[in-house]
Amino acid sequence: MFTIYAVSDSIGETAEQVAKATACQFKEEVDVIRVPYLKKVEDLKDFFNKIQDKDKCLIISTIVQVDVSEFLIQRCSEMGIKITNILGPSISMISRALNMMPEYTPGAVWQMDEEYNKRIEAMEFAMKYDDSRDDSGIKFADVVLVGLSRTSKTPLCMYLANKGIKALNVPLMPEVPIPQELFEIDKKKIIGLTIDPLHLIDIRKHRLDKFANLSADVKYANAERILEEFDFSDKVMRKVGCKVIDVTTRAIEDTALIIMETLGYKK
Repeated sequence: MFTIYAVSDSIGETAEQVAKATACQFKEEVDVIRVPYLKKVEDLKDFFNKIQDKDKCLIISTIVQVDVSEFLIQRCSEMGIKITNILGPSISMISRALNMMPEYTPGAVWQMDEEYNKRIEAMEFAMKYDDSRDDSGIKFADVVLVGLSRTSKTPLCMYLANKGIKALNVPLMPEVPIPQELFEIDKKKIIGLTIDPLHLIDIRKHRLDKFANLSADVKYANAERILEEFDFSDKVMRKVGCKVIDVTTRAIEDTALIIMETLGYKK
């Protein structure tokens, strides 16, 4: 198996994300291994000693410390290992454009700043109030997503939380009363999620296939039941007067972008 080592003098998340995005472009299985906190030459020596097959690997690096990065490149050259530093070219280009030397601070993008703390707080909020575990959170949310089961409410909440947005979701089911708090907040903060009924039936049937003790005709994936749910959710969304997004063919990122634009977030 081919291996991409995502190495960094910080937590290595940027290098790992680039490595994974690269790996998924190929049919052959590519293993991605994150190797964080390589801050000294001695750390790199230990890392190289653990590489089992130098002919079936490459290194994606975000190491910015000059001495450590230079040693890494030199050792890779000696061992015949291909390497790319994904931050180096961009830092050099900006340095020339600004006529200014960079600080070469490891993990600068992940420092414990206000934005980072806001993301963590939003992630905790999304997990605490997921699927209406506590309706009291509705009045504190930046956005409330409403929709039927399997319309990507939870993944969207987590994605938005990673942007620092406190997102909460309310599942719509005919048997479950709508939280009163939903009618007490600004309707601009409420986003309805809808989907093509046939597509939803297919998604739920595939979901049921994972559980051997449930039959395919259970109400969860029953066409008549789903149409009943659609009728209920449509009525709720019209009553609330919220914006509605069709998620049938949309990626999570695309839906999140529409939500963020609706809320007025520029980034």
